[in-house]
Amino acid sequence: MNSPDLPELLELAQLVQLAGTQVEVRTMCEVAAGERRFPIQAFLLGSTRADAPAVGFFGGVHGLERIGAQVVIAYLRSLVMRLAWDETLHRQLDTMRLVFMPLVNPGGTWLGTRANPNGVDLMRNAPVESKEHVPYLIGGQRISAKLPWYRGAPDEPMQCESAALCMLVEAELLGRPLSVAVDCHSGFGLSDRIWFPYAHTTRPIGHLAEMHALCEILDQSLLHHRYKLEPQSRQYLAHGDLWDHLYLGARRRAGSVFLPVTLEMGSWLWVKKNPRQLFSRHGIFNPVIEHRHQRVLRQHMAWLDFITRAVGSHERWLPTGAQRAQHEQQAKARWYGGH
Repeated sequence: MNSPDLPELLELAQLVQLAGTQVEVRTMCEVAAGERRFPIQAFLLGSTRADAPAVGFFGGVHGLERIGAQVVIAYLRSLVMRLAWDETLHRQLDTMRLVFMPLVNPGGTWLGTRANPNGVDLMRNAPVESKEHVPYLIGGQRISAKLPWYRGAPDEPMQCESAALCMLVEAELLGRPLSVAVDCHSGFGLSDRIWFPYAHTTRPIGHLAEMHALCEILDQSLLHHRYKLEPQSRQYLAHGDLWDHLYLGARRRAGSVFLPVTLEMGSWLWVKKNPRQLFSRHGIFNPVIEHRHQRVLRQHMAWLDFITRAVGSHERWLPTGAQRAQHEQQAKARWYGGH
């Protein structure tokens, strides 16, 4: 394997040295980008009990959206630095599992492309087909890898990056009383959105009540947060969404709840404040000015920490019985017009 020159991989190597044996590192696979090879790594800490609740943090699925990987790495760094002194964190980790895959697409990051080095958009690569109207190209296409949003050939297995993400989720998140996956992206709209499945259909997910309960305690706890919470289908439909694929598989596991969410940072706001970014492909998806970059990293830490705390304390808010039915009714009114 070549020595990694990506700043994200170098920072992760530093964090592993600082954490020592308190963080487990797994190399899920390696990918080639030209003559370079890069590892796709997972970083794990906390309880190893199979019945412990868990959170997974993912970034860098699209190589151009480096800010997503940087947000995940910043949160991992905050945890690693707190390991030396934070007794509350240690008690938290005794009862829950934390999983990080900060750079899902290192080859695309190295090449400066949305897709992986094979030209495949990893977030259109899963074997999920929408039966509803999907927007042309943006919803996923199999015409050519030279066009954006390419899904890959229909008779090929998932790309190794997609397969590695799915393997990690299936091994470390599914089958637990509650697990949440947080996937950090950028590039859509003027506001920060938190999307949840489905992307392939306008139908509600089976755990709509649990998702609404999570959103309710977020609204109550972070009173002035800027996130717009909604199913992705309210914006557009797509084929091949990895989180739809994993959620559909998780539904077969009785007695567990899996809630995948996507943080879609509104990069149009950064462009609006600094229009010169339009002339840079990198600038369309990432804050370029340093103080704005630092502000973006800071502002999402509270939400990531909220998710960790919420999952660790799920028994206090996860709805059951009549309360669950009430949450489902409220969620349908909030997101699906009451239907």
